[in-house]
Amino acid sequence: MLRGQRRVVTEGRDGERAATYRVHYRAGEEIERELVADVEVGERVDEVVRVGTATPRPTTPPPAPTTAESDSSGSDAPQVSGGSPKAIGAELAAARGWGGNEFSCLDRLWTRESNWNPRAQNPSSGAYGIPQSLPASKMAAAGADWRTNPATQITWGLNYIAGRYGTPCGAWAHSQRVGWY
Repeated sequence: MLRGQRRVVTEGRDGERAATYRVHYRAGEEIERELVADVEVGERVDEVVRVGTATPRPTTPPPAPTTAESDSSGSDAPQVSGGSPKAIGAELAAARGWGGNEFSCLDRLWTRESNWNPRAQNPSSGAYGIPQSLPASKMAAAGADWRTNPATQITWGLNYIAGRYGTPCGAWAHSQRVGWY
């Protein structure tokens, strides 16, 4: 992105807590209030903003590809601006309307599964990649470069989550209950 451009990748929000009190009354007036429980009901989410730092350089645009030319990456994954796998994940999730809390759930899920490592492999099950696909070759549905391209793996993983759980928070809740998604 060019210098001066800003784009919100993840919407921030304040955390929420709920407190339960035991209230004692005498003659209809409150005389004592005792805290019974104080629980977090909504996690704080930091706002993530992508800020451009590039300076524009005059260039001659490349010629438009002809219809005979194709993308040589072998991937059907959307084109993303690059960066870390987590940044790519935030961008692709946001494109689906999964910012804020949904991306927070996705981040927790894939941090636990693979730590966002596109070459992560579970030695006992053979699950592979950022979403820990099992079998790993299922990710080929998103592109031939599934073994090494984080965008391809993330695209497949987001499709899997949408089809099976509806949202990343649905997948995270399932994973919390049973230990896998």
